[in-house]
Amino acid sequence: MSLMIAPTQDIALCRQLRRVVFIEEQGVSEADEIDDQDDIATHLLAHWQGAPAGSARLFEVEGLGKIGRVCVLAHLRGNGIGAALILAAVAHFRTCSAVQKVKLGAQTHALGFYEKLGFVAIDAPYLDAGIDHQDMVLIF
Repeated sequence: MSLMIAPTQDIALCRQLRRVVFIEEQGVSEADEIDDQDDIATHLLAHWQGAPAGSARLFEVEGLGKIGRVCVLAHLRGNGIGAALILAAVAHFRTCSAVQKVKLGAQTHALGFYEKLGFVAIDAPYLDAGIDHQDMVLIF
């Protein structure tokens, strides 16, 4: 497997990947996808066989690690890239001494994927950008 995941400052590339997955593939509006949080987030970028494949956006807020905007290009899904992005995000937060819990908003069709990585669903499902989601947490 030729997978590399690392933090990146290339927000434009992460936005390009998110545009393909969220706006073009899933029909999320540009207004819902683009916000003012990219400049204050840590971004992880996944490369598969040397080409950009996916990304994730991380925040720490008052001892809570938040994972969002996780995307993998459709033709590369099934190669473990998404799981590797989540595991890299969790590893990042494990290095933050203040963080005791990691939270994400999962599209409900992906709940099983996140459960296999140790996350537990909490609260009620909700709509985000017209897509069913449910919050999930992983407690250290």
